Amino acid sequence: MKKDLLRIDTLSKDQILDILNLADQLKYEQKHGIEHPLLKGKTLGMIFEKASTRTRVSFETGMYQLGGNALFLSHKDLQAERGEPVEDTARTLSRYVQGILIRTFSQEDLETFAKYSTVPVINGLTNDEHPCQVLADLMTIRENKNILEGLKVAFIGDGHNMANSLMISCLKVGMNFSIASPEEYMSPKSYILRAKEIAERESVEFIVTTSPEEAVQNADVVITDVWTSMDQEDESEKRLQAFKEYQVNWDLLKHADENAIVLHCLPAHREQEITSEVLEAFSDIIFSETENRLHVQKAILCKLMK
Repeated sequence: MKKDLLRIDTLSKDQILDILNLADQLKYEQKHGIEHPLLKGKTLGMIFEKASTRTRVSFETGMYQLGGNALFLSHKDLQAERGEPVEDTARTLSRYVQGILIRTFSQEDLETFAKYSTVPVINGLTNDEHPCQVLADLMTIRENKNILEGLKVAFIGDGHNMANSLMISCLKVGMNFSIASPEEYMSPKSYILRAKEIAERESVEFIVTTSPEEAVQNADVVITDVWTSMDQEDESEKRLQAFKEYQVNWDLLKHADENAIVLHCLPAHREQEITSEVLEAFSDIIFSETENRLHVQKAILCKLMK
């Protein structure tokens, strides 16, 4: 039976840790010149409806380093642009490639595609989730803090795809999690309720608040993301006003643990969700987070396609 990665909640704690452990191994091997052509002769089809830097380059490079090939397909390149149903595109591409990555808007479209695909499908980002990114975040946190369990992660900003995937994954691996968003931009109730269930099961703390200071209190890790995501550009001015008190800056970080680190999935809008000073102060960690997208993607590809 094929395996997909459509939502982070489909992964158990052990599966998340297995991916992180394999990513660590593959990173070590790459750094030491050890080749690992684990997907030799296999092809990953990559469908992009949204712009991408890190997702596209990390998956393309990852497939190359694993001995396989990656085929980039913008939405405009496909007959889907002319109205071909999602299910027909899925059944067609499944005959040519051994795995499919999709970066799109609709989670529903992604899941419909996966239903009709006979090869593994990976969520490269939707409006609901960003599972590949948050796995790289966890990898980076563990590299810098040596552990995950028991740490506190605070997310400041929009209750969008990053926040949704982060809260589920962090709580699953035994981390405390807090999120601060304006009332009208909080994560969907379904994610909040699921997060509460996981927090209770794992005996960890889960806080939802409108106060950035409360969320960041004693946090070991502070994470933020853009205030205006792709497809929300017409709300930009409204969002700038709504989030103006949610900037990650030095004043806010005074409430965090003195050894706290800051992460950002990038691209960053400096002087909006994060100041340039804070971003540059943590740039080594943030760009290691970016690099870790490559190693995590390779681990995901091996787990699903090998």
